[in-house]
Amino acid sequence: MTDPQVAILMLSLFILLVLLGFPIAFTLLAMGVGFGYYAYYQSAPESISDIFNNNIFYLLNQNTYSVMENDTLVAIPLFLFMGYVVERANIVDRLFFSLYMAARNLPGSLAIAALLTCAVFSTASGIVGAVVTLMGLLAYPAMANAGYQRSFASGVICAGGTLGILIPPSIMLIVYAAIAELSPLRLYAAAVFPGLMLAGLYIVYVMVRVWLNPSLAPKPQGEDIPPKRQIYMDLLVSFVPLTVLILLVLGSILGGLATPAEAAAMGALGGLVLAVLYRSLTWDKVKQSVFLTAKATAMVCWLFVGSWTFASIFSYLGGHDVIEHWVVGMNLQPWQFLVLAQLIIFLLGWPLEWSEILIIFVPIFLPMLETFGVNPYFFAMLVALNLQTSFLTPPMAMSAYYLKGVLKNQIQLMEIFKGLMPYLAIVILCMVLMYQFPGIALWLPDYLFGVWVP
Repeated sequence: MTDPQVAILMLSLFILLVLLGFPIAFTLLAMGVGFGYYAYYQSAPESISDIFNNNIFYLLNQNTYSVMENDTLVAIPLFLFMGYVVERANIVDRLFFSLYMAARNLPGSLAIAALLTCAVFSTASGIVGAVVTLMGLLAYPAMANAGYQRSFASGVICAGGTLGILIPPSIMLIVYAAIAELSPLRLYAAAVFPGLMLAGLYIVYVMVRVWLNPSLAPKPQGEDIPPKRQIYMDLLVSFVPLTVLILLVLGSILGGLATPAEAAAMGALGGLVLAVLYRSLTWDKVKQSVFLTAKATAMVCWLFVGSWTFASIFSYLGGHDVIEHWVVGMNLQPWQFLVLAQLIIFLLGWPLEWSEILIIFVPIFLPMLETFGVNPYFFAMLVALNLQTSFLTPPMAMSAYYLKGVLKNQIQLMEIFKGLMPYLAIVILCMVLMYQFPGIALWLPDYLFGVWVP
């Protein structure tokens, strides 16, 4: 076999092993080291110590060190810590109830409140599993007791819970910035309007569908409605502090007052302050937050080490060249290249999660952007929107499994899958709108930082 053929075999084996359930980070490491040993093989070892006389081990060491000293990635544990602390500060339940009371006269008021709560909380957290799980325990019972159709209610929670990987400050965008070597500030600015547009389209869909079919979401009967003054006070107490914290973090980044890592540190401190103000900060909750932060950060860092090792060997064997020559040889127009790339990423979302798609497959397309004259920040926003589908497309729709995990026998998995389908269509509609009107993604970063020049 030629080296490019070995590279394609390497990629195929990786996909197969992931589908079989092997851990992604360590699969990447094992594949990178195994095929790297072949790629850098020079001569048969004469002694046991010579077994490790191979450049793959030097590459692995260098990649590990590069991840450790990457300033952009420092923001990840700090943002994660902020999210976990806020999650345990008992803010979300107050926020959900207050938003519901404020929206109670709208069609599907509980669903709208759930989407708004998901958008705000997922922005502070960025952890899809945490948002879907918490909202599944909080919002789904309220909607079920009100007589909401189960698939409709589950779709709202699953779709709303994924918004955190798009709306800044997003951990996914930090990862993308590190992979593509782009400015995280520009990426954050580019994601603001697409994220708000997607959340807005979700809410419009809920209102229109409930207006057309009120049986999907009946109005709760016999509820005790507090005075308007009390509703406004509840919103002031629950919604304003968290929103101010998020705006301060995001504003300091976009305004150039702080790097993502510095803003994340401020957010982590702000999360602790909120927990103190809400009298919910305990030593056990701090320990849980630190443990979960360390666990998630370790996963991300090992994913980077494994993926950079895997990608280096894949490229060294000529895998990137094979795919690039194949795509360029098709003589595609720029719009055709974008459609092909997004279609491949969409299909990969069926069996894979966003992290695998982002770390392994997106770098394959990045070198081609200059060839087709595509703005890398515009491409990044198309990918970011498309990655929403990795949580929503069966059979690996992780948001559905998160929700099923907390609801257990209250709902069937197929009912959740059914509820997700309209939101997949909305994501695709959002991508089409952004393609037709690129300013949705590019106007704000160009306004804040100047027109991007290749």
